[in-house]
This record gives sequence, C-alpha cells and structure tokens, in this order.
Amino acid sequence: MTYTGYGRVIKGVGGLFTVKLFTCGSRLHSEDDTPMPLDGHTVFARGRGVLHKKGALLVGDLVKVCYDQTSFTSENGEILPAADGSGISIDEVLNRTCALIRPPMANLDVLFVTLAAASPDPVPETVDKLIAIAEFNRIEPVIVITKSDLAPSRAEELKSLYRNAGFNAFGVGFGADGDLQDLKDYINRIPDGKIAAFSGASGVGKSTLLNTLFPSLRLETGEISRRIERGKNTTRVVELYPLSDASDCSFLADTPGFTMLDFERFDFFEKEDLPLTFREFLPLIGSCRYTKCSHTKEEGCAIVDAVKAGTISPSRHKSFVSLYDILKKKTKW
Repeated sequence: MTYTGYGRVIKGVGGLFTVKLFTCGSRLHSEDDTPMPLDGHTVFARGRGVLHKKGALLVGDLVKVCYDQTSFTSENGEILPAADGSGISIDEVLNRTCALIRPPMANLDVLFVTLAAASPDPVPETVDKLIAIAEFNRIEPVIVITKSDLAPSRAEELKSLYRNAGFNAFGVGFGADGDLQDLKDYINRIPDGKIAAFSGASGVGKSTLLNTLFPSLRLETGEISRRIERGKNTTRVVELYPLSDASDCSFLADTPGFTMLDFERFDFFEKEDLPLTFREFLPLIGSCRYTKCSHTKEEGCAIVDAVKAGTISPSRHKSFVSLYDILKKKTKW
C-alpha cells in the first residue's frame, strides 16, 4: 500500500532531506483528510526523478511525500519512520512564494538582517544589498544590530537609520539586553506556517544571538580572527528550527553569511526595479522632473532632493547608486 503525506523540508545534506510532516487536519495539509501513518512525524526522504538533482529541492519547500509499509515500523503501538529514509520519497514540490539562491531557501517570509555595531565594522552597502533582494522577493526585512554594547552610539545611529527608512530595527548587545526582549517578542508573534531566517556577515554574532534567544537551539559558534576581524563561517548548512510543537508551526533558520551573496553573478532583478526595493523612495517615485529618472544624480529628482533635505539617508542613497551601477552593467540575454 502506498501512503502520501505533506510537509516542509527543514534540512538537506548530501541528497538526504529532513521533512516535518503535517498532521491530518493541519491547515497546511492537503485537502485529503485521510489520516496517514507518518502524519506529524519528522522523516528522512530523498527526491524522486528530477527532484533528485542537486538544487531541485530547497530548505523551506512544501512537499508531497510518498512511502509504503516498508518505510516504518510499529512498536508497542508507536509508529517509527525508517531511520535512513528508505522507501520514503519526495515526489512533488508545491508552489513556492519565493526562492533564494544564496542562502538556498524557499518560502521565506521574514529575513532578520544582522550586522554588528563594531568588530567587524558594519558595511551599510552590503546590508542594503541584502535588504533590496529581500524586498524584491516580498520577504519582510527586519534589521538587527548586534554588539550594541561595544559601540552604543553607532548602534543607535544604525537603528534610527533603518527605522526612519520604514523597517523594524532592534539593537542587541551580548553584555546587555538592549532590545533583546522586544526582538524575542517580535519573533514569537510570527504566525504559524511562516519561515524566518537570520542572515548576515560572518562574525556579527548570528549564532550567539540565536543561542541567547533560544538556548535549546545550541547552534555552533566560532571565534573571530583578531588579525583580520573576519568570522569563521560556522554555519555549514541551512536548517529550520520549529518554534513550537505544532504541526504547522513557524520556523527559524540560521543561514550562511551574506559574504556568500554574489549580486553581480545572480541577476535578481533589473535596474528599473531597484527603486521599488528602497521603501523610503516609494512615496516619491513619479514626482521627478524626468520620466526616466535614474534617481542617482539628475537635477529635479525628488529622491536626490530628499537626500539633500535630510529626509532620506545619504548612506541609503549611496547604496542605491552603487547597486544601480552594478545592474546598469548587467547584460540582457
């Protein structure tokens, strides 16, 4: 007999994927309300057919799983899935809301963009690049400034910069709470069925922060190289961590640092789309003197005028111009 189940991919290593299956009746379950033996279990599975190819399945994917009676055993009335995933296959990937190449994830809803107030010094352009990619993919960016205890003035400056641009922003220090409880409350309000990920440059303290927020995660952390102040990227694979015991719970992920992002190689969008990824620009788009305004330096540009007036951050506009120049050189095939 063949059984089917629906679930979410929460980890993948070497072609073997960990899938958390929904219970029958879960709002994320199929319309079929027939109970299946492995409903609610976490199982190992491999992709079938084209899904066996590298990159075809992503962490975060909603998938249809098929298996038979050889895929599990029953001991004292308890169903136990095969420890090696034998007989369990992923047959279908359901519709994705989004898919990112780096970090390799699907169906992200919230991206916590982490940067350190100091050690390593923040690079706003790199942060703004990641925010723009998230905005284009309709992922909500949330800014988290770590190590605020090392440079409190800089942390407050960064927090104000991104809050004024329209984002939720939190400053947290590992020697003092800062906005730590506010950040934890925000995470706990993420609705069931959503995925949130943390991303940022190596060494900013993503894993340390997550371990502080959720000690049960016990993520690996590394030392910062004192010589070059660059972190050893201790996060080797993307993995989702359930935030509750519910079948359709929300998930939290730690991801490889955004030093992995290659904005020039991976063409996320066109230069014409870039202004739409800077949310503080949106009220002014269409108000420029020229219809085809690039918003970089033209006379009569509403956005350039707002930068001069101090209502848009010069740092954010500098990032915009840098990204625009990259996209302007992109070849259309």
